[in-house]
Amino acid sequence: MLLAIDVGNTNVVFALFEAAVAPGKPGALRARWRIATDPRRTADEYAVWLMQLMAIEGIERGAIDRIIVSTVVPRALHNLEVLANKYFSVRPYIAGVGKAAYGMDVDVDDPRSLGADRAVNAIGAHAKYPGDLIIVDFGTATTIDAVDFNGAYKGGIIAPGINLSLDALVGNTAKLPRIAIERPRKTSVIGTNTEDQMLIGIYWGYVAMMEGLIARMRAEIGRPATVVATGGLAALFNRQKGLFDVVDPDLTLEGIALLGELAATR
Repeated sequence: MLLAIDVGNTNVVFALFEAAVAPGKPGALRARWRIATDPRRTADEYAVWLMQLMAIEGIERGAIDRIIVSTVVPRALHNLEVLANKYFSVRPYIAGVGKAAYGMDVDVDDPRSLGADRAVNAIGAHAKYPGDLIIVDFGTATTIDAVDFNGAYKGGIIAPGINLSLDALVGNTAKLPRIAIERPRKTSVIGTNTEDQMLIGIYWGYVAMMEGLIARMRAEIGRPATVVATGGLAALFNRQKGLFDVVDPDLTLEGIALLGELAATR
């Protein structure tokens, strides 16, 4: 089995994939677990947590023969490498490095600046969906990326994530309350109480931002493009008709697993 580890700014996700169905193709997603990102967490702490969850699923440690780590938090990498070596006797692949090089054109000013999460999204999406792509990822930041029909990464947009925006709004005002992020109950954008006004600003503000940026990106691409959304809050906006063509919650993990399987064949 392959263990894919996705280290984000907010959470680390561990995902187990069954044996490859074909050379360079990942198997089915068997299980996934999430823990808060903390660069100080040691390999031993990861192991205690992970082994217990694997035991619940009836998965033996020896079943894992490949590990790949994709990280946007460099300080977290060392302890995950120790975890792989010490507890699984596996030398992990690192997304973007060596045999796990992305293997795609990165048409930006500094290709080394491309975050691993965005790179594996591009790899995963190109493998699943034909033609030009626009990938919207709702993470700590909201990113919108363009990938052409050949799988080349062409660039994109970085905007504050929804929770980040809400934290800034609540943390820097004296009287605004903490609210849950959800679709407003009414379609009116004229709120009649503080909570509704905040929700309208967050939800419809993001809808307007995405509609505008996606439309501008489509115009620049100049060809039909499939809009793929991923990340924890993608489903929240899926009810907005015409915003996305598909919501793929496991896109990032599948892209990491695909890269891991490709690395094993190189």
